[in-house]
Amino acid sequence: MKLTILGGGGFRVPLVYGALLTDRAEGRVTEVVLHDLDAGRLSAVARVLAEQAAAVPDAPAVTATTDLDEALRGADFVFSAIRVGGLEGRAEDERVALAQGVLGQETVGAGGIAYGLRTVPVAVDIARRVARLAPDAWVINFTNPAGLVTEAMSRHLGDRVIGICDSPVGLGRRIARVLGATNPREAWIDYVGLNHLGWVRGLHIAGRDELPRLLADPDLLGSFEEGKLFGVDWLQSLGAIPNEYLHYYYFNREAVRSYQQAEKTRGAFLRDQQAHFYEAVTDPGAKALDVWDRTRAEREATYMSENRETAGAGERDADDLSGGYEKVALALMRAIARDERTTLILNVRNRGTLSVLDGEAVIEVPCLVDANGAHPVAVAPLPDHATGLVCAVKAVEREVLAAAESGSRTTAVKAFALHPLVDSVNVARRLVEGYTEVHPGLAYLK
Repeated sequence: MKLTILGGGGFRVPLVYGALLTDRAEGRVTEVVLHDLDAGRLSAVARVLAEQAAAVPDAPAVTATTDLDEALRGADFVFSAIRVGGLEGRAEDERVALAQGVLGQETVGAGGIAYGLRTVPVAVDIARRVARLAPDAWVINFTNPAGLVTEAMSRHLGDRVIGICDSPVGLGRRIARVLGATNPREAWIDYVGLNHLGWVRGLHIAGRDELPRLLADPDLLGSFEEGKLFGVDWLQSLGAIPNEYLHYYYFNREAVRSYQQAEKTRGAFLRDQQAHFYEAVTDPGAKALDVWDRTRAEREATYMSENRETAGAGERDADDLSGGYEKVALALMRAIARDERTTLILNVRNRGTLSVLDGEAVIEVPCLVDANGAHPVAVAPLPDHATGLVCAVKAVEREVLAAAESGSRTTAVKAFALHPLVDSVNVARRLVEGYTEVHPGLAYLK
């Protein structure tokens, strides 16, 4: 089976390849094609993968190319993890937003809109090429903003594009762990929302919902990441456990202030950190895998550090430093390729699951996965406060898609102005001005 990885020179690609190395079953991935626009990054990542595979018999063969059409032909699965504009673009997204006093995070608020506006046209081009060159392939999208990009691609690929994210998986794992589940994978997680905008409303172990027990125990509730991040009182008030990214909504002023006071934004930190990694790996004598491991450990330990500092949450637990999206991707591929039925939290078209959104809207919910793809599970309606946020953000996503399709600068301004974390139409106009000045990829907005 052939897997094509778009953004194949990306820093986290070794996580995906590492997961593939653990799969020894029949029908596994035997060929991996890395595609990236940067040949130097491709070469660096290929070195890491070669060292990962050194002691593994029959490891999937790896090839690299800068030719997109060549990479796509004959693919069974396409894993999309591109970053349009690179980490320099992410750093600019943060800088422009913070200068206007609003959030610049890469998937939430102004930064997420800017990222989406320059990513959607590229993602749509990829979707069209997949439909033409590999019509039977399944696309697994990890490109951010994941829900928005998945919806853009679904207009050309239908249900053959599925978005993944590790945030709900990590959240469910943490809740199951503090509740004493012997095998967190056997817990049923009642999770619903959009990508980076969802809530756990129940966690069923052996058929019993154990979330009320967690919410009623302040010590237990405050013992894990989200309890520390949001505070026990707020979680009890909500009656649910929010995705960590909702910290940007519930504590927006504090998050913006913390980002403004930070020595470097997250994007600037990762840009500089990864530049050191790619430079170090050019040394023929360097142990590429060791360099990558050290860099990744630092990256994971500093994840959402500004938010944790604002909340006084302290350092991340060691159990939360292992990532997880690569495991979701592998489980998804296994389920489809081998008809190994499983349940995963994924980004898929709504199909009536949430009555407040239309059927084509991409949402993030538990899905039953089999050889025919991912099928969203029926969920209870959201409470009013969550419905309001979900509908508002989905409306923004739709304006981003409309602006990307039409090239309308006016529609782009509307997308920014309607977002709950952008507090002024005039700020929205200045954001569009600022972003079009620094991003050549937004030159299409007229």
